[in-house]
Amino acid sequence: MTSSLATVFAVQPAQFLADSVAHGPWGAGYWPWFLVFPLFWILVIGLLIFFARRTWRRNDEWATTRGGESVLRERYARGEIDETEYRQRLEVLRADSRGNRR
Repeated sequence: MTSSLATVFAVQPAQFLADSVAHGPWGAGYWPWFLVFPLFWILVIGLLIFFARRTWRRNDEWATTRGGESVLRERYARGEIDETEYRQRLEVLRADSRGNRR
């Protein structure tokens, strides 16, 4: 019994070292898989951040243009500007929001 335990303790580390040298520390054919799952989640999280920032940026641009139109409507409603001035300024605001800057 003692000789078999001695053989196990002598052979197992040698076998482990031989396997590590031959196949790497992760076994035969399994070594790249430990990188795939973290890279997948990094990619998913990166795409979520990209699309969220893109959506927030578009909403901010929309709110900015609508904000100018609402101020213009309020000024027209209070009587600070007349209809022709209101329509001219509204046309300028809508042209600027489409990127048609003069």
